[in-house]
Formats: sequence, structure tokens, C-alpha cells
Amino acid sequence: MLALGFAAVPLYRMFCQVTGFGGTTMRSATGIAPGEVAGKIVNVRFDANVSPALPWRFAAEKTVARVAIGARQMAFFTATNLSDHPITGTAAFNVTPEQAGPFFTKIQCFCFTSQTLKPGETVRMPVIYYVDPAILNDKDARQLNEITLSYTFFPDKSAVDSGRAGG
Repeated sequence: MLALGFAAVPLYRMFCQVTGFGGTTMRSATGIAPGEVAGKIVNVRFDANVSPALPWRFAAEKTVARVAIGARQMAFFTATNLSDHPITGTAAFNVTPEQAGPFFTKIQCFCFTSQTLKPGETVRMPVIYYVDPAILNDKDARQLNEITLSYTFFPDKSAVDSGRAGG
């Protein structure tokens, strides 16, 4: 039972990434967007949050982007370590409304790996993504005009930065 409990979290995460369940975005295996689909534009909103346990400032450089369905896009976020020691954080993410999750595909993202920031360091982090044209064939998602990509940074408890992971 103990082994099953430890395996449940990674198995659930894999399930969500494969199916888009719970607003989980898809991850591109090829890194190639399908190309613009004329006539359909959606607004993509970017939301940035930080756990109270992580002394970072984290924000989207632009809070809204008008995006052509199928076109490869890039957004930038900045993170600053406000502490006096190195800290490693990891970002959790989701997409709302939930119906958009299976169609929001990230090609490159800072959320795929942990981020270590030195004291006072500010980094600029890109997200490369596209909205899959298959969204136009989904009866529940094709009417969406706005999608929100939300990130929350947490201390990475598995990292050891000078003896401190999250502060």
C-alpha cells in the first residue's frame, strides 16, 4: 500500500499530461506547431503566482496575448530571488477553462525543469506554445474566446541549494 501511495502522484501526473485532464496542458513531442488556422483568434491570459514559502517575485511580462489558433507563440515570465541565498523553485501549471487543456500545447517551458536562482538574481523565462487547431472540432471547446495559462512557483523540496531548497 505504501508503494502504491508513492506511485499514485507520478501516475496521476502522467495521466493528466496525456489526456489534458484537469486543465493540464499537452507537451509537444516534435516542437513544431501545426501552422496558423485562418479566422480564429483567442485571447491567452497569463497568470503568475508564488507560494508564500518561496521568497521570489514572479510575473508575466505581458498579461494577455491575441493568438491565432495553430500558430506558434512565445510568452515571457520573469522571476527574482528576493532572498540572500540560492533557492530552487519548480512551477506547477494549469489551463482554464478545463476544456482547453487538451488543446493547449507547450513546446518549451521553464515548468519542465526546476529553476535555481542566486541571491538577488532575476531571470527571464520563455514559454513557447500553440493552441491546437483540433480545438475547433471539439463541441465543448470550439466556442472558447479566452484561455488562461496559470503558473505557481513552489520551493523545490528535492533540491539542495547550500542546504536550503525553499528558504
